[in-house]
Amino acid sequence: MNMRINGFSGMDIDSMVKSLMTVKRVPLDKLNQQKQILDWTRDSYRQLNSKIVQLSNKLQQMDLSAATNTQKSTVSGNTTAVRAEANVDAISVTMSVEVKTLAKKANLQNLTALNTGTPDEKASLSTTLAQLDQSSTPPAQYELHINDKSLVFKNTDSLSTVISRINSEIPTANASYDEISGKLTITSRENGKVITGTGDGGAVMPSSLSGLLGLQANGAVKGEVNITTSSGTRKYETTGDTLVVNGVNLTLLETNVGSPSKVSTQSDPTKAMETIKSFVDTYNELLGLMNTKLSEAKYRDYTPLTAEQKKDMKEDDIKNWEERAKSGLLKNDTILSSTVASMRSVISGNLKVLSEAGITTGQYYEKGKLQIDEVKLKSALDSNPDRILSAFRGPSNDANNPAIFSGLRKELNSTLDMLVKKVGTSKQDADASIALKTESSMGLQLKNYNSRISDLDRKMTVWETRYYKQFAAMEKAMSQFQSQSSSLASYFQ
Repeated sequence: MNMRINGFSGMDIDSMVKSLMTVKRVPLDKLNQQKQILDWTRDSYRQLNSKIVQLSNKLQQMDLSAATNTQKSTVSGNTTAVRAEANVDAISVTMSVEVKTLAKKANLQNLTALNTGTPDEKASLSTTLAQLDQSSTPPAQYELHINDKSLVFKNTDSLSTVISRINSEIPTANASYDEISGKLTITSRENGKVITGTGDGGAVMPSSLSGLLGLQANGAVKGEVNITTSSGTRKYETTGDTLVVNGVNLTLLETNVGSPSKVSTQSDPTKAMETIKSFVDTYNELLGLMNTKLSEAKYRDYTPLTAEQKKDMKEDDIKNWEERAKSGLLKNDTILSSTVASMRSVISGNLKVLSEAGITTGQYYEKGKLQIDEVKLKSALDSNPDRILSAFRGPSNDANNPAIFSGLRKELNSTLDMLVKKVGTSKQDADASIALKTESSMGLQLKNYNSRISDLDRKMTVWETRYYKQFAAMEKAMSQFQSQSSSLASYFQ
């Protein structure tokens, strides 16, 4: 508001208008306070939504068998030829692994090193196709057929460009070039699949890149691995670099004839314990947050402060006031109440097995918070891991008693559906700062508040202008009256 000059009558017009406008602003202040409460409530929901998405994503990862695997494989002897990782169904059998030959994928490769005319000067990745061509007039383009794909290159394209385009445009092949050997290799990405790279109709044409590079097809070669246990020796043929035996995933890195690798598998509950402890911590954090919001005190006398009220308050006082004004916004909230109940129901359905594993729900006043006896948990995972882990990751076909990870995810997803509809949050994004969708029930409420506030703001301007005009008219009338009075008084002097 611009400063107004007081009238000749001595009246403080600005103060009088401000006083009148203060009364007029009461409905607008109430609307702004209601909007602020809506904003704060949405922010509280948004923070909870973020925590729920985080737990849901974590449960999805935990539900994978690798997260709760209680088996561990180690390699001794030759440790460079084989890498071993136990699956959940691995058995405790020691295996001697001898890699006689490694499998090779089908490929195209040049027999003679690529050069630019001098055999000792091998081509580099920056060498162009025209520089590789020994003819007096190199063709403008070269064509390459890889299986059912065809690529056309300019003679100014480098080997680097050729490799890059093959790798990006032909999903069945992978190209590379070794500047030391001068060999360009195009390998099938799939085990046991042939790869072809000729010109049109199988003939090597003058403009064929296969002809220019001297590429020849090499078929896939199977690998051979001998595995020996106390029961005897078995020969395996491989088409790739992995092999699964007795529940152990073997990655074959190099041959080791005469120097086998020894793979031992034993129970190791470390990873499963870490997963379960991490789950309990995250579960307790979310459950505790929701219980706090549900029981938080509500201070009805602490309404959001107006801009005018904040002018006369210290920053700390404003902060303390708003902390109380924000308190209890989700007290007894139906979405939170149903979520807490459903979470505790999933846990209760598996409480017998959890208790055997040293996991309990504590005292009644802790409202479902989980506690772990780590010694008892480790003992249970050592003695009967399948029984304990089945409570967490199933399988369970009982809809009334689902496994913990999948059961909680289902309930949390239902909660996220409700929050998306009411608040406009995201079911996938855990970022609490992302913009909320406007087409939610609270988003529509916010639009309504903004519209009503905008309308009242315009009315405030109209009323304020009207008051100043009225006081200006009053000033004018009083000035005229004063002038007339002075004139009359002069007649009687």
